[in-house]
Amino acid sequence: MNSAAEKLLLRFQRPPLSSQPEVVLGTRQIYILPNRHGLLFSLVLVALALAAINYNNALAYLLAFLLASMAVVSLLHAQRNLLKLRITAAGGEPVFAGEAAVLRVCLHNGDAARYALRLESAHATVPSFDVPAHDTRCVALSVPTVKRGWLDCPPFILASIYPLGITRAWSWRLSLPARCLVYPKAADETPWQTAAGGEGENQPGIMLDGEDFTGLRAYQPGDALARISWKTLARGQGLHTKEFRAPLAESVWLDWEVFAPHDDETRLSLLCRATLEAEDSGLAYGLRLPGVMLEPDCGASHRHRCLEALALHETRV
Repeated sequence: MNSAAEKLLLRFQRPPLSSQPEVVLGTRQIYILPNRHGLLFSLVLVALALAAINYNNALAYLLAFLLASMAVVSLLHAQRNLLKLRITAAGGEPVFAGEAAVLRVCLHNGDAARYALRLESAHATVPSFDVPAHDTRCVALSVPTVKRGWLDCPPFILASIYPLGITRAWSWRLSLPARCLVYPKAADETPWQTAAGGEGENQPGIMLDGEDFTGLRAYQPGDALARISWKTLARGQGLHTKEFRAPLAESVWLDWEVFAPHDDETRLSLLCRATLEAEDSGLAYGLRLPGVMLEPDCGASHRHRCLEALALHETRV
């Protein structure tokens, strides 16, 4: 905030809107106060008016009243610059604890263009931006992360110093239901271990998609057009799909109990590092947590499922 008066006024605001998926700013959700430049402008205006009275100068009267009327009209434009803006928020891509999460806040403008808008939160301020007429503008709100789990969108305000820069108009605090998943922070280095799939042996490898042609199978809805065997169809043998496989991949388990000497958060950090290393090594890996077991697989979606399970794991008391 730019002044003590604004901080005092915020104490008497209504609670932030926390249950609505979108907010439309009305006249009662917008506040306007002069900023430092506005206070300086007021002092100059008072000095000009006193000089006009002292010297009974008509031109000085005209200039003083002209500047005062411009300041009054600017209040109306400052309010209209925020009025009826529809604000929504969307979650961002998952990040690891310690990184900055990026949430998207979208402003939907169904009227004339809006200028010099800023998003301000306790963590960051988005630089000034404009929203064209009858358009939508989405900006990124960066939020630092400390712990794993779901990160809710922090309360923020929408502010502007349009049009003359002598007043500051801002909305009440907005808290929209958007969130971002925060993975555990991966351990720096760890000789990650795997639990045996059988008696002292890892489970047999599984077949993965690859580049080696292995044969044809009956077409199933959803198969990629690029893998359809058009030559077989042309011979009148029906619709078939080409299958491509890679060599057998070793299957390993990332087990919660293997890291038993450590506390829960350290285990999650070590398992997070193990998941990343297993994925980078091209292994098919499974994950065992208390109450959760993910069968061995690999790929971006499986990596996300494993990291999500680690992020949402409930710490035992």
